[in-house]
Amino acid sequence: MTRGRLITIEGLDGAGKSTLAQALAREIADRGQRVELLREPGGVDVSERIRALVKDPALAIAPRAEALLYAAARAQLVQERLIPLLEQGVLVLLDRFVDSSLTYQGAGRGLGVAEVRQVNQFATGGLRPDRTLLLRIDPAVGRARQDERALEPDRLERESEGFFSTIAAAYDELAGEEPERIRRIDAAQPPEDVLRDALAAIEDLLDALTAD
Repeated sequence: MTRGRLITIEGLDGAGKSTLAQALAREIADRGQRVELLREPGGVDVSERIRALVKDPALAIAPRAEALLYAAARAQLVQERLIPLLEQGVLVLLDRFVDSSLTYQGAGRGLGVAEVRQVNQFATGGLRPDRTLLLRIDPAVGRARQDERALEPDRLERESEGFFSTIAAAYDELAGEEPERIRRIDAAQPPEDVLRDALAAIEDLLDALTAD
C-alpha cells in the first residue's frame, strides 16, 4: 500500500483556512483521490475534549500548560487517525498542525520555538507534513473577518493585535527556513484564487499519488 500524504494548512485566525480546506477536499475527491479532512485541536474524541478546554474564554491557562494541552491533543490525533489514514494511502488535509504551536506558543507566548518544537517532536513521533500551505494575511484584516462572523471570540481570539503580529512574523520565519515544505499563499485574494494557488502548490503531490 502506497503511503498517503499529509498536507497541513496554517495561518492566522481569519485567514480562511477552513474555507480553503473544504474547497481543497472537494477538488481532490473529484480527482478520484481518497481524502480526509481533519482539524486541530480535534479530530478524535480525546482531542475534541481538549479543544473545548483550550478554547474556553472562561479559563485562564498558563502558557506551558497551553502548549502541553495542544501537544497532547496532537499526540492522540496522530496515533488514532493520522498514522492509520496515511498507511491506508489516504491524502489527509489537516487544518493546523505543529507549526501552529511553534508560532502561537513558541513565539506568541514567548516559550521559545525550539522548546515547543522538541515537545511536539515527542508528541507526533516525528511525523511531518509533506506540504504546508501558509495563508498569509494582515492581522487586522484577519480580525475584521472574524468580527464579520459574529461569533463569540474564543480564548485565543481575544488576544491583542500585537500577539498576532508576532505570530505572523514567526510564520514567515518558518517559511523562510523551509521553502520547499511551506508554500506561502496570499489569503487576501478571493477564495477561488486562493484555491487555485493552493492546488498549484500541491500539484506534485497529487501527481505522485496518481502515479503510485
